[in-house]
Amino acid sequence: MPALRPTLSSLLRPCTFTPLRTFTTTTPTRLAKISIVGRLAAEPEITPTSSGQDVVRYTLGTSHGPRDNRQTSWWRVSAFPGEGGPLKDTLLGLGKGSMLYLEGSCKMDKFTDKEGNERSAMNIVQRHVEILDKRDSNGERMSGGGGGSGDES
Repeated sequence: MPALRPTLSSLLRPCTFTPLRTFTTTTPTRLAKISIVGRLAAEPEITPTSSGQDVVRYTLGTSHGPRDNRQTSWWRVSAFPGEGGPLKDTLLGLGKGSMLYLEGSCKMDKFTDKEGNERSAMNIVQRHVEILDKRDSNGERMSGGGGGSGDES
């Protein structure tokens, strides 16, 4: 009975590898996605773009590390709620300290500040948001807060 030993030709045979995407049925994209749970640093603001489309901008804060050396990261988010949608009113009705779950796409941009220093910033475009803890403009918890959500289509 011959021994089951690999031959040199079988080891040098070209290998073909096809990555399987069994965990999802969506088409692959070159998009960086991010999920964040954080609190609003201030009330969201609405500004128009040069084309007249409304953009709601807000900042989320997240904390990490031990209690005696807690670090805070700040995330700038842009949302494009569309024409007269309920998402715009919901976002603008949130107060500082509201806790949100955010899913969005992100992109790193480099720029030069006023002093001539090279800087980089991560820009996040909101794709989905859920309100986990709703606060009013005074930072007080609102009754019925949480459970709201909004999808961008």
